[in-house]
Amino acid sequence: MTVNEIRKKFLDFFASKGHSIIASDSLIPKDDDTVLFTTAGMQQFKPQFLGHIKGFNRAATSQKCLRTDDLDMVGKTDFHHTFFEMLGNFSFGDYFKEEAISWAWEFLTKELGIGQDKLWVSVYKDDKEAEQIWLNKIGISPEKIVRLGDHSNFWPADAKEKGPNGPCGPCSEIFYDYGPNPECKNDNCNPACDCGRFSEVWNLVFTQFERKDGGELIPLPNKNIDTGMGLERISAVVQGKRNNFEIDLFMPILAAIDKFINVSDKRKLTRYERYRIADHIRAVVFAIADGVIPSNEGRGYVIKKLIIDMADIALNIQSKSDDRQSLESNPVIIFRLVPSVLEAMGDIYPEISQKSSDISELIKGVEASYIKVRKERVPALRRERDELVERLGRLSAREAADELGRLIFKYRDTFGLTLSVITAVLEEVDEIKDKYMDEAIERFNSLMRSQQEKSRSLSKISASVFDYSLLDLGLPKTEFLGYKMSRTASTVLKIFVNGKSVNEVEKGEDVKIALDKTPFYAESGGQLGDTGCISAEGVMVRVYDTHKIDEIFIHCGIVEKGCLKVNEQVHAEIDIDRRMAIMRNHTATHILQAALREILGAHVKQQGSYVAEDRLRFDFSHHKQLNTEQLCLVERKVNEYIIATETVTKEYLPIEEAKHTGALAFFGERYSDVVRVVSIGNYSKEFCGGTHVDNTGQIGLFKIISETAVAQGIRRIEAKTGFGALDFVNFEENLLKKVASILKVPVDDVVDRVNYQLKRIRTLEKDVAELRFSAIKSSLDNLIKSAEVINGLHIIKVCFNDVDIITLRRLADIIRQKCDSAVVLLASRFKFEVSLLVAVSEDVIDRGIKANELISEIAPIMNGSGGGRPQLAQAGSKDIAKFDKVFNKLEDIVKEKINKSNK
Repeated sequence: MTVNEIRKKFLDFFASKGHSIIASDSLIPKDDDTVLFTTAGMQQFKPQFLGHIKGFNRAATSQKCLRTDDLDMVGKTDFHHTFFEMLGNFSFGDYFKEEAISWAWEFLTKELGIGQDKLWVSVYKDDKEAEQIWLNKIGISPEKIVRLGDHSNFWPADAKEKGPNGPCGPCSEIFYDYGPNPECKNDNCNPACDCGRFSEVWNLVFTQFERKDGGELIPLPNKNIDTGMGLERISAVVQGKRNNFEIDLFMPILAAIDKFINVSDKRKLTRYERYRIADHIRAVVFAIADGVIPSNEGRGYVIKKLIIDMADIALNIQSKSDDRQSLESNPVIIFRLVPSVLEAMGDIYPEISQKSSDISELIKGVEASYIKVRKERVPALRRERDELVERLGRLSAREAADELGRLIFKYRDTFGLTLSVITAVLEEVDEIKDKYMDEAIERFNSLMRSQQEKSRSLSKISASVFDYSLLDLGLPKTEFLGYKMSRTASTVLKIFVNGKSVNEVEKGEDVKIALDKTPFYAESGGQLGDTGCISAEGVMVRVYDTHKIDEIFIHCGIVEKGCLKVNEQVHAEIDIDRRMAIMRNHTATHILQAALREILGAHVKQQGSYVAEDRLRFDFSHHKQLNTEQLCLVERKVNEYIIATETVTKEYLPIEEAKHTGALAFFGERYSDVVRVVSIGNYSKEFCGGTHVDNTGQIGLFKIISETAVAQGIRRIEAKTGFGALDFVNFEENLLKKVASILKVPVDDVVDRVNYQLKRIRTLEKDVAELRFSAIKSSLDNLIKSAEVINGLHIIKVCFNDVDIITLRRLADIIRQKCDSAVVLLASRFKFEVSLLVAVSEDVIDRGIKANELISEIAPIMNGSGGGRPQLAQAGSKDIAKFDKVFNKLEDIVKEKINKSNK
């Protein structure tokens, strides 16, 4: 039975039991700041678990999930994954323990044909009800029931003692018995044993309590069922495999890994490495398809880290290959694995096939960037390591481990090398490997934990799966009237202060207010939330932001006057001028996307947006910078669309019908069965819940402010519309007039005058440089005479101030003409940077001292870059603080090489 057949059989089975089959949610949770990714099947049903039933009270899914809690275990064990599918059936106040247990047993034993003798179960130690169902209803043998405690069989784990507050309850797990493990020393081996004999295949969570402060458990009025069964794990059981990576789903991916990466005759990939790449490439493909862009923060950082992990493994294999030239010429290979994921899963998840080219390009870009970083930073790491080794004898063991830990942290966190690469470089020195490495890793881990704790403290992500600070059970969905109205009569349903529900608030308090209906748009889809006021007789609340939890709108404000009470009748009124500015910018993003697709091509897809009252920001997929001509064409096209004064239509359509009309839906958004479609003329049609103008002419002027890179393959345009665009143009015009006034020419002549002045400045600079060159040149004879001579080789070293690199080259040439055997080290300091030049005479090259090699060793130390030929090379850096150390170090390296050449 294939994985696809097992998935289908599960969904069909629960459909026959009256469950609504719900499509997998995106890996990016919508309106949920508690987690970075969707980690469980229950996440998309949080509103239902909180009492907001939406048309069904039974559901079943096969949910895409991504977890990184056990990232280090992936590939090492038989069953850990970052990306996986979770089969689940759910009840929201409908059926409970007996049905959940009975149907789970029926599906495993009858639908999948697993022998009852191979199944064991666990129950929570105090859950007599579940235990009796297993014994009396199912008829399982008493010796195959294991009673476990709060950590293993209560959800969330240890919730009774440690929290968090919220829904919770006992669990019952089903295990598959692979048979006795000969190495197990436990005479009473059961599912509580970790010897590997038992595999947990299904977890049934009975959410029947609400935890209160102090660990008090209050029975919920509506009890829920939440189950989860890993598709990969149950497939391994059905297909007779001990390891999840041996199931049919992974075969195309593993074959591609062997074809493109596992080709070295020197060293083959280990099983761990093959499985780790197979895991990560699935996670990366699905995450990017759902809108995650590899970057240096948040979700993007996780995906970038997975790509780099795969690239590291591939690079280590390449470094052992005989075909060095071939591999060096085309080292970027991880992106070649994308088609294998499409082969394995593209039929079930067509979105990954539709976005395959973008996915491949993003992976390729990240991998190429990392290869460049690795080539540049590994030599620098070796340099700093060697400097530290020289000082180890003067340090205590603790000091040495501390410095090594900081060095690891620097190259891991600041420069982006992986821990495996860093430790491999450090362990090239036996003294480090044997004496200090374990303690250094502990110090590194301590630094990483400190930084992660700092990051978490600044993050919105909550430790709780459910956030009860603003959402009480029974609070109804807010009626949003803001598409047509800017002011409504409303009723105050709830008031929150510091996350706690209160009955009234007074002047000066920062509050969050839930109304029965509102004209305030809540932040969503990149559009900022509305501001305005909530008022009643003698009461004024200034609303500074609006957001929503599920479909409940939360108005954040400051009480400026009076006392506001729950159930009070109020007027809710938005700042209409600000809303209009936002609407102009939002509609402009739709027009901008249409213009980009027309001018650059249909590959352009929205990757994110930000719509405020003063500007818009639009991120889109495109693999190179737009030139001036393209930007002018885009800007002109947008303004042509605006001038055409097209009607902006908004309509609600069933989602499938909307898709058939060609409406665009991007960036991993989650949509309901009925969607709002915003259309402009015959060129723009998008799924969108935001607010828009009624006619493109209302936008006025559109002006692009900037175009930049966001990530590999992702560009960003920032622009202004309406009065904001006019103000920007006026500012630029006034700036130009000021420049014209300073130059004392008409505006039309500014460019010619600036060019003339620049030409004159260059002439003067040249004259000054010649004068300085002549002055310096006259001192060269004395410089050569005073140079240090080692074994007949002159070391001529001097640092100037504000001397350009061309002058340094001329001086180096003269010195080499005057001195038969010399190494010339010249540098120049500027205010914000330094230049370094190394030149050697031909006989010095014969002694093994080459200018380009010296520069390649020195440049990384001062965080610079450079290159050249054996005779002459140069480098530059903005890290002035490190320059003196580097310049002295360069002289030491030259002396060391001279001494070696004479032995």
